Amino acid sequence: MVSEKWASVVILLQFCFAGCGYSGKILVWPCDMSHWLNLKTILDKLIERGHEVTVLTYSQTFLIDYKKPSALKFVVVNVTQDKDYAKKSNNEFVNFVLHVLPNSSTWQSVIKLNDFFVKLSGFFKFLCESFVYNQTLMKKLQEANYDVMLIDPVIPCGELLAELLAVPFVVSLRASIGGNMERHCGKLPAPPSYVPVLMSRLTDNMTFLERVKNIMLSFFFDFWIQDYNFHFWKDFYSKILGRPTTLCETVGKAEMWLIRTYWDFEFPQPYLPNFEFVGGLHCKPAKTLPKEMEEFVQSSGEDGIVVFSLGSMLQNLTTEKADLFASALAQIPQKVLWRYQGKKPATLGANIQLYDWIPQNDLLGHPKTKAFITHGGINGIYEAIYHGVPMVGVPIFGDQYDNIIHMKAKGAAVEINFSTMTSADVLRALRTVIYEPFYKENAMRLSRIHHDQPVKPLDRAVFWIEYVMRHKGAKHLRPAVHDLTWFQYYSLDVIGFLLACIATALFLIIKCCLYSCQKFGKTGKKKKKE
Repeated sequence: MVSEKWASVVILLQFCFAGCGYSGKILVWPCDMSHWLNLKTILDKLIERGHEVTVLTYSQTFLIDYKKPSALKFVVVNVTQDKDYAKKSNNEFVNFVLHVLPNSSTWQSVIKLNDFFVKLSGFFKFLCESFVYNQTLMKKLQEANYDVMLIDPVIPCGELLAELLAVPFVVSLRASIGGNMERHCGKLPAPPSYVPVLMSRLTDNMTFLERVKNIMLSFFFDFWIQDYNFHFWKDFYSKILGRPTTLCETVGKAEMWLIRTYWDFEFPQPYLPNFEFVGGLHCKPAKTLPKEMEEFVQSSGEDGIVVFSLGSMLQNLTTEKADLFASALAQIPQKVLWRYQGKKPATLGANIQLYDWIPQNDLLGHPKTKAFITHGGINGIYEAIYHGVPMVGVPIFGDQYDNIIHMKAKGAAVEINFSTMTSADVLRALRTVIYEPFYKENAMRLSRIHHDQPVKPLDRAVFWIEYVMRHKGAKHLRPAVHDLTWFQYYSLDVIGFLLACIATALFLIIKCCLYSCQKFGKTGKKKKKE
């Protein structure tokens, strides 16, 4: 009886800690598409723990469904009268991804991608103005007295709102272009000798020429993108805050940085106390598949299945590319579940089933899954890591190239070039990851690393958000580097001072020597005369 009594007390205490403990008010500045899927996982957990969560968003979104009944509170601002704005934007993005980037070199891709984001900055600024200049809304947000703000800095403004509301904020991020925000705003150390710049398509084992490329890209992102992107916001942020500042300085005030990767994916590198790596926080054990889908999967027998998805934004392809994939997939014995909404390929085989949507995590966790064809989005890659599934990577833009490079370097993926690939390339890559044990073994090794953590990634992310709430910030984790100028950070002032001291000492020594020589010479001549 006593043991049962104490067991009841423990269960009650656990319940109270989970639901009856400190509950706070959280304001969220999200980014749409796959970013939202990741962020929403955190928000759902925060709500489960009793917190009140308010999401700031705009009227035309893709995956942020603010009209659907939810425990989340949404504050929606109408930013455009064009009802088809979201669709037009997506079409423009898909055209850019399918027809512009694939035919570009690394340098051209970097420049074009930056130009594309600079173009988007016009809309991002308009979106920000819709919030900060809305006095009624800002007053309402001020009166709400939020405890913390959670932001995705891919769309600027969240950090500005946090500054205006005097609320500590936490950043949730995979990576920025070139790693600029992490390196410059967060001051994360990234020695270019072994830490590859994002979009460099390099690993941590670089040849001399690759290190040259890496450091050149580092300088490129430091100066060119900083000039065209960060300076775009400098005047705006300074005007709003009433003092000289920059986007980077404002983002750099983040209490914590929750980076959506982990050491199962990343190459080893230095990091700071206010950086926490929480990759795969959205991953979970596989659930039962819908009946018809399960029947199709089971019909594969011992050959198993292949899961094929190019992400939430690229749901269809050109006719040529679709036929190319279909032709290759028709030649394998495995059944294929392909997320695809375009025109049905002419070369579609009987072993291929097309779906508008697939439960990707549940399929990757199915015991019959042999391989995953992916564009290299970080969410899909982490689901594959979580379940130990080898990958065929078809990167198309942004960080996808680097994501697949990481998986290749760790022996869990084969890469194919989207712009130059043939049906034979796709078939060869699939057969390689399915039939060569090397790839499955490495995928399982990464899975074991991922699962071998003292605290789950989602719980760790929630802990640090609540930590910032409890302590009203985390200034004690903030490195002093934020208070240094760039020349102080690299100790150029110290080096200059020491060089000046050495130069002065050498100058005095030389002067003394010359003086001694002259003195000795005059003395010697005088003695000879005598």
